[in-house]
Amino acid sequence: MSKKIVTTDVPAEPSLDQSSHSLSVFVNNTPGVLMRITQVFARRGFNIDSLVVSEGRDERFSRMTIGITGSSNGLEQIIKQVSKLIDVIHCIQHEADDSVVKELVLIKLLIKSTEDRTSALQIIDHFNGKTVDLTPESIIAMISGDSGKLDAAIKMFGNFEIVETVRTGKVVMARGGATT
Repeated sequence: MSKKIVTTDVPAEPSLDQSSHSLSVFVNNTPGVLMRITQVFARRGFNIDSLVVSEGRDERFSRMTIGITGSSNGLEQIIKQVSKLIDVIHCIQHEADDSVVKELVLIKLLIKSTEDRTSALQIIDHFNGKTVDLTPESIIAMISGDSGKLDAAIKMFGNFEIVETVRTGKVVMARGGATT
């Protein structure tokens, strides 16, 4: 007679709430602060999709813009944990309607003919981009905007031979008098 194993454990269903969030973290400009912040996200199971760090107007401080994907349920806890870290001045979540969010992409294209060059320049112009390098064999285009615009531009350049793309993460600034 075989034994039947009975368990009351119910396997966890994968969370369907995997939405994107943008956080702005204002920190003291000290070594190790980035590592401590990213560990909070890793421990909570959030994936960091983009990370932009730059020195502020005052060189003693830096601003981090962190694009993450994960469940909204644990987001408030992450914000609280990050805010408690040494060297963190504040951590704020930004919604699309209360902030300006932009990205930038550089796209290098091989150009094989005059017609290709003309077509590429028209696409760059359509997306309000700039040609930042131009040689007889290649073009480097710079396009800025929201994620959807950059995705569409890259798709349009799919008819060309794309040598490489370099894409920044999202940068966020709160609208009006709100703090970023």
